[in-house]
Amino acid sequence: MEKILYYSTNNREEKVNFETALLNGIASNYGLYMMDRKEIPMFSHRQIFAMRLMSYAEIAFQVLRPYLWAEIPDKDLQFLLNDAYREDAIPTYVQPVTGKSHILWLTNGPTFSFKDYAARFYGRMINYFLGKRGLKRVVIVATSGDTGGAIADALCGLDNVTAIIFYPNELISSLQRVQMTTLGKNIYAFAVNGNFDVCQALAKLLNCDKDFAEKLFGDENIFTSANSISIGRLLPQAVYPFFAYSRIMNNSEPFIASIPSGNFGDMVGTVIAKEMGLPVSKILCGVNENKAFPDFLNTGIYTVYPSKKCPSSAMDVSHPSNLARLIDFYGGHIHDERDPITKRVTKEGVITRHPDLRALRKDVFSIGVRNEQHYQTMADVYKKHGIVLDPHGAVGWRILDAFLEGKHDRLAVVYETANPAKFPEDVFLGVGVYPEIPPKLKEQREQKEIIYTIDSFPDSTPEGLKLSQAQIEETKEKLIKTFS
Repeated sequence: MEKILYYSTNNREEKVNFETALLNGIASNYGLYMMDRKEIPMFSHRQIFAMRLMSYAEIAFQVLRPYLWAEIPDKDLQFLLNDAYREDAIPTYVQPVTGKSHILWLTNGPTFSFKDYAARFYGRMINYFLGKRGLKRVVIVATSGDTGGAIADALCGLDNVTAIIFYPNELISSLQRVQMTTLGKNIYAFAVNGNFDVCQALAKLLNCDKDFAEKLFGDENIFTSANSISIGRLLPQAVYPFFAYSRIMNNSEPFIASIPSGNFGDMVGTVIAKEMGLPVSKILCGVNENKAFPDFLNTGIYTVYPSKKCPSSAMDVSHPSNLARLIDFYGGHIHDERDPITKRVTKEGVITRHPDLRALRKDVFSIGVRNEQHYQTMADVYKKHGIVLDPHGAVGWRILDAFLEGKHDRLAVVYETANPAKFPEDVFLGVGVYPEIPPKLKEQREQKEIIYTIDSFPDSTPEGLKLSQAQIEETKEKLIKTFS
């Protein structure tokens, strides 16, 4: 078994091991770490068939070991994965719904979001490597909702890690917010004026600002990322399609994976799983009204539109970061142009080499779901099947129903990515009842919040809201005040 190295999507000359890629967070030239497609390990049908008797943690070990064996002894990796994916902490199950269609419920972890799966792996991995090296890291995260809470929960209390989380002010639900703002300790949540794209631009810029890291903490390498741009967040997202198939496999029939997609980490994880030999016949990439990707698939032209506000708020992403990995995977290259002095993005989504669109279209189907269709889908699924979906799961179900033309006669799984209780008003608009709030969320809702604010406003441009120089300067000033 060959050791896998990771290169920057913007610099193929940079090749590092998993530990270095994890601790760096973002790759050189603002690229994302990716493995060579030819080096992705391939599983046999017999190996995949054996997973039907395994737990989630055991499947995770099988899927992730080929990427980690050279850096983490098997006994350590088993211990870390068994701890991350304990059944009592993060139960996972697949529910049959109608015909051959199923729902994969990834909503029962500590923060009631699919983000827990990657966050718990990430937290244990970074703590493991930092402990071995005797190092500290400051994890910088941008969130459109669920990522922040999952990372906060996974990193809270760790001795070697401090987490700084940027979230779009007033664009996430109150229950999502309190999962970040009530923990204290080593978790610092900053409300930012603007949308997720502004938060993401801020996180990327700081992650690459070695001069500021040196000035603030005396270590130019102290910043790292826990967003889905991190390889430590991407790899574990290749596990749950294997788990889903292990529970629904029917002889050798391939299955359709229908995935609500925002920053595309869950979708790219499934692309990797397919390349590993998992029999996925089609990957459905469901987006909301932020539909730059389906438009690109249809036309071959990538255009970044202003972000739109939708019920599936965690997917309000106009320019998904992991699109760089997807296009790289299919032989292309996309990057953001930046000002050479300020490093601010001047033009997003510039394709310098087109991917193999024919192959990409063969593997992936994508459409945008309109806002009113979120509510229609939640209502239909509740009426027909008695199942309450959240707005993101509704996108996954809607695109599957459209792809199958309502027949549901092919083996399929929809990823349900968040507990409906995190979006009570939207669920009520869809199904006419408020979802039950889990006790832990009720408790957090009553706790004291600690919120840091970036009061400056983003730039308003014809392409949408953009990170402003005033926001950058204020953020640095407040970080200096907070940590000095």
